[in-house]
Amino acid sequence: MMSTISTSRIESALREKSAQGANKLALYLTAGDPTLDDTGKLLVALDRGGADLIELGVPFSDPMADGVVIQRASERALRGGATLAAILERLPGWRAAIRAPVILFTYYNPVLQYGLKRFARELARAGAEGALLVDLSPEEADEYVHAMRAESLDTIFLASPTSTDNRLARIARLSTGFVYLISRAGVTGERLNFSEAIPPLVERVRRFTALPLAVGFGLSNPDQIRQAQSLADAAVVGSALVRAIEERYAAEREEGIERFVRWLKSGTGSRFA
Repeated sequence: MMSTISTSRIESALREKSAQGANKLALYLTAGDPTLDDTGKLLVALDRGGADLIELGVPFSDPMADGVVIQRASERALRGGATLAAILERLPGWRAAIRAPVILFTYYNPVLQYGLKRFARELARAGAEGALLVDLSPEEADEYVHAMRAESLDTIFLASPTSTDNRLARIARLSTGFVYLISRAGVTGERLNFSEAIPPLVERVRRFTALPLAVGFGLSNPDQIRQAQSLADAAVVGSALVRAIEERYAAEREEGIERFVRWLKSGTGSRFA
């Protein structure tokens, strides 16, 4: 049975086509890398560069789903004091400066320790649209989903090529905003080639939901973004952007990161100005 279509701001943003009929670009940024003050500036750069959705990563000491690039970013951020509490405290100011919807991308343990209801309440108060807890299985997510629903926040879940149909059905029932399709098994990181596992995964997930689909894990250039968007509603770039911040930000500042985002955005076919 196909899941009910939600009416969230994220879903609306991903469904709306540009004047050129282009699909959407979602970008991942590690909060606190290189500093919390810089995160506010980088969010504005991503927004100006054409991000349609921003995933704001909460650094975690045991990032089992993250590749080495994001692990390094998390280590830098943690050394600088980028805790979940500090991020939620600053998020209202960051959010007010940008137009793109924002979700928090994190792990279940920090949220559980913070308190599910408290997390949802403060996330909503900060102006974010939802969250993705990368290691929370849909079979164990009912309490979290209930807390988020109470604050009208989106709950995004991951679907992978190895997900069974039963799990895809549950992911579809619990997801609002969009469903995040992992292009390959393993951790995040840039890849040279587009995963051949995505077309059949898109076809399978479409049997269970009419929500927008976003493809991520491994995308790093406009060509791969074009391939992803020929199949799904949005492409997600994470490690490539985090690497650009690591390598360019000290010298090129926000202007250099904005140029990098515009280069990525060219893969959507949108003439963002």
